[in-house]
Amino acid sequence: MSGFIGILMLDTAFPRIIGDVGNPASFPMPVRIRVVDGADVTEIVSGTAPSPALLHRFADAARALEAEGAVGILTSCGFLGHVQRELAEAVSIPLITSALCLGPMIRAMTGGRKIGLITANAAALSRTILSATGLQQPQVAIAGLEDAPAWQRLILAPKAQQATHLDPEEIGALVESRARGLQRANPDIGAILMECTNLPPYADRVRATTGLPVFHILHAADLLWAAKNT
Repeated sequence: MSGFIGILMLDTAFPRIIGDVGNPASFPMPVRIRVVDGADVTEIVSGTAPSPALLHRFADAARALEAEGAVGILTSCGFLGHVQRELAEAVSIPLITSALCLGPMIRAMTGGRKIGLITANAAALSRTILSATGLQQPQVAIAGLEDAPAWQRLILAPKAQQATHLDPEEIGALVESRARGLQRANPDIGAILMECTNLPPYADRVRATTGLPVFHILHAADLLWAAKNT
């Protein structure tokens, strides 16, 4: 098959294990990664959209991937959902900035039930980004990881301070615990949606502990690949 899925990548230092959007081995299709200079996690994981200059760099990188033969584009951070419309308008191929964009479809599939969101930073998951990705605050229940020291030093720190060792069991136990707490507090949720693109490696643990369907950014890749027209 021709073509590939392009990935607009934040500029990070932490390890990308299998299942993470930044590891090509996570995908059953060809992918090509483009790191966007200056896209530090501290610039993106925010309650507001990235600066115009940084948005311009993301748009340029998206157009470059399209010119190279990408049939669809993802990003490596769900908080780029703030600029879903702007980045999608920059190219002529399908582009999904965030797993949050799957939210309306998941709600339709689950009878309009509330979605449980697991996010890198609940404090930054604003009404603005939910609206930009087709969701509204009453439709979701949110659990964040930002207060966990292991997560802070691995994912949320500036690149120069990020941990370069990842313990999958430590992070997996953290994510599983937050998922259980989210379900206990919100027994009406119909599915779990992982905003953060670093979380798919732990999807099976969350599925097993909650008994709920679990969705993440790799499902968006499947959707783009299935829809390709080349």
